[in-house]
Amino acid sequence: MRTAKFFLAFVLMLFAGSVIAAPRIGVVTMGPGDIFWERFGHDAIVVDDPARGEPVSYNFGFFDLGEDGFVGRFVKGEMQYMLVALPLREDLQYYRETGRGAILQWLDLEPAQARGLADELARNARPENARYRYDYYTDNCSTRVRDALDRALGGALQRQLRGRSSGDSYRGESVRLASPAAWMSLGFDLALGPYGDRPLSRWEQAFLPRRLADDLRELKRPDGRPLVAEERELLPQRQAPEPAEAPRRWWPWLLLGLAAGATILVLAPRSPRATAALAGVFWLLCGLLGGVLAMAWGFTEHRALWANRNLLLLDPLCLLLLPGAWTLLRGRDPSARFRVLLAAVAAIAALALVPLWLQLLPQRNGHWIALLLPIHLALAWTWSRRKA
Repeated sequence: MRTAKFFLAFVLMLFAGSVIAAPRIGVVTMGPGDIFWERFGHDAIVVDDPARGEPVSYNFGFFDLGEDGFVGRFVKGEMQYMLVALPLREDLQYYRETGRGAILQWLDLEPAQARGLADELARNARPENARYRYDYYTDNCSTRVRDALDRALGGALQRQLRGRSSGDSYRGESVRLASPAAWMSLGFDLALGPYGDRPLSRWEQAFLPRRLADDLRELKRPDGRPLVAEERELLPQRQAPEPAEAPRRWWPWLLLGLAAGATILVLAPRSPRATAALAGVFWLLCGLLGGVLAMAWGFTEHRALWANRNLLLLDPLCLLLLPGAWTLLRGRDPSARFRVLLAAVAAIAALALVPLWLQLLPQRNGHWIALLLPIHLALAWTWSRRKA
């Protein structure tokens, strides 16, 4: 009887010890910052293991600007990030200094799930395993957190989020979050192709740290208990918060485009050289931007930029119009070849209306059409019909 009691007590001690030794798992979510790559926020997985003494932050967002070939890989869409493990207090120091907020969500995981996740993170943080191929939307610091949690939960995260959608898109989220920097917001809007306009599931939308944090609050364990056991603020957000969603109207763009086209038609007979100078600047910008879009589609792995229909409006052929602009600046009539090319550029720009109307793999670029097409048509009307 004594032996049985001793054995039972020993088993209970082992069980209690395993429960005590199981780490706590949390997700820390940081608010947006001022630098352009900080606009979308950040997050990391926190492991509070009694055996280690202090919480450790597993941060998937590290990159080295000084490494050989970094710029080239960034341009080609082959950039690599790293998983780094560091004490949570050290990880938060930068956010404390820059005024970026941080919230911590402790998760209610089974001891075996928590231990398995902690072991996986420690293994992946080793130098030989830490690097990964970064993709801005599908494989970034937040999706790595999402995927690690999903594996620990046996796929429960994906099952609960895959079939839900708020109707947001990569374009909508990118333009919204980048809106404090107009150049960045316009850059996203201009560069994203049809890939950026499909409605995202909540699972896909977790490429944003704040969206993932919102979803974690709503998720349930199989027994119905909330997945988030506790949430607390670690740092206040002293910088500007995320911008709210704002309606996007196309008619101001149309008014601006019509005003620009009308100005060209009025100015051209009175001051042809000034009009030629403005046209030259316009064609140069269109040609250069179109060249970048074409290079991104043909020679990089930035899939979100592929098949961009703004190429019809920002036509690289516009660069071939620059000699004609120079001829006009000198007060001479351009060649017949120039007039044909000018008409072709305007016709190609008008083709942008076709997929917009048919809604084939829709791309939300109606506002760019409204702005740029009247300018192309006005320039074509001004010079393509003139005699050499």
